[in-house]
Amino acid sequence: MAPDGRTRLSTLLFSHAACLDHDPGAFHPECPARLTAVLEALRASQFAALIRREAPLAELDDIARVHPRRHVDAVLSAVPERGYHPIDGDTILSPGSGIAALRAAGGVVAAVDAVMAGEAKNAFCAVRPPGHHAEPGQAMGFCLFNNIVVGAQRARAVHGAERVAIIDFDVHHGNGTQAVAERDEGLFYASTHQSPLYPGTGAAEERGLGNIVNAPLRGGAGSNEFRLAFTHWIMPELEKFAPDLLMISAGFDAHKDDPLGGLRLDESDYIWVTGLLAEYAERACGGRVVSALEGGYDLRALATSTAAHISVLMSA
Repeated sequence: MAPDGRTRLSTLLFSHAACLDHDPGAFHPECPARLTAVLEALRASQFAALIRREAPLAELDDIARVHPRRHVDAVLSAVPERGYHPIDGDTILSPGSGIAALRAAGGVVAAVDAVMAGEAKNAFCAVRPPGHHAEPGQAMGFCLFNNIVVGAQRARAVHGAERVAIIDFDVHHGNGTQAVAERDEGLFYASTHQSPLYPGTGAAEERGLGNIVNAPLRGGAGSNEFRLAFTHWIMPELEKFAPDLLMISAGFDAHKDDPLGGLRLDESDYIWVTGLLAEYAERACGGRVVSALEGGYDLRALATSTAAHISVLMSA
């Protein structure tokens, strides 16, 4: 039951059609078809119980807890009226990019609000552009605003969460998330990622204030190495941190079929890690989990892996 006596919903899904309007151009891997593939997979009957909500526009004050307001304004003002505007060689704006980025961050904020208020046990945000590479003053790596950290800081500023943990299993290290967490003892960041690989950060020695756990994996690593990283390195430190909310940067590009990575995970690994984290959250923070889509660039693998992840959240 929720605190007000209402029956607690199981899992919320936040998304918005505007997230399809961010179009970095033909042949770009972070394409609108990624989100289409995910949403199509979630039309299956097994997801009928998902409570679907539209991602609202983020308030600029929420984003400004992570990114200086002048940077937020600069990103939004760079959105072209037509054509494309490159921030760098990987990160390209189109006319729909600004609203898409505000919906992506807003979806995570709304998910945090709902979960912290007890409206649902957990939530998944099927949004794009992704966020974990976005540093406080720099959009990069396909990412404009750091959606997951915007949500984490919302939980702390508005809902009284003292400690928020962010777990990231994208194939790429979340340098933007770490850049915030490594200076803030109220945040915990743990990442499994391929190394060496873009963006070149995430060495095991990068510990922040003792609240950063990096478990880099060599190219070709698979299920055994991934699961060992969680059980031997990440989970013991997460237990010590004892968060009030658990958030997940859910990138699925460590899948063996993904064209941008070289790890060898499959759907069973995402089922396993989601179950591990959901079970921990049940013990540590009342089951409160907010997960947001990051990478994943093989459409079939992305769709099936995301569906597996959400299936476990729904059964938690």
